[in-house]
Amino acid sequence: MPYEDRILIADDHGIVRMGLMQLIKNLRPLAILSEVEDFKSLSSIISKENFDLVIVDVNMPNGTLQQAIDFIKLKQPSLKILIFSSQDEQVYAMRYFKMGADGFLNKLSSKHKVDEALNAMLERGKFISEEVKESMVFNTSRKQKTSSLESLSNREMEVANKLIEGLSLKEMSNQLNLHTSTISTYKNRVFDKLEIQSIPELVEILRLYN
Repeated sequence: MPYEDRILIADDHGIVRMGLMQLIKNLRPLAILSEVEDFKSLSSIISKENFDLVIVDVNMPNGTLQQAIDFIKLKQPSLKILIFSSQDEQVYAMRYFKMGADGFLNKLSSKHKVDEALNAMLERGKFISEEVKESMVFNTSRKQKTSSLESLSNREMEVANKLIEGLSLKEMSNQLNLHTSTISTYKNRVFDKLEIQSIPELVEILRLYN
């Protein structure tokens, strides 16, 4: 008798859970599916039931993704974690792998891609798209820039830390005794060197590599 895969779907949007569960049921009729809507419920069910695969949204109430991954690894070390997000995998996938995830699947993926991801996760325990593989192989220099803060000068690092504190350019100008246009220049340099476009990306890099 074929093995019945136990799959947990964690997403705070009910319509997303419903759609994904219906799709998985269509692809794997024997799968036993469960669902939760926040990190607290995820932790609770992981403590009580065993699963083969957990599909997790990045942003949910009552906790952080890193806390969820750490808890899953503690309670069920062999449980495979597939991140399910609408974020750009070229930017975020490797970061989630470094956090302990085993795969990344974009929410806009086709039925074929979802099937491919499920097969890879349940059979090999890993899923990395061809695009991300190519990025890993051919864009090593880009990855090094993104993952390293060594390219920043002391002043640029100082501005970077002020940015993640949420200070405005005027507030930084007063604290660092620099003109706002100079602060803006430093900010642009930080973003250029790390190849990022937003403060949340900067926060993530500093969190991962400090």
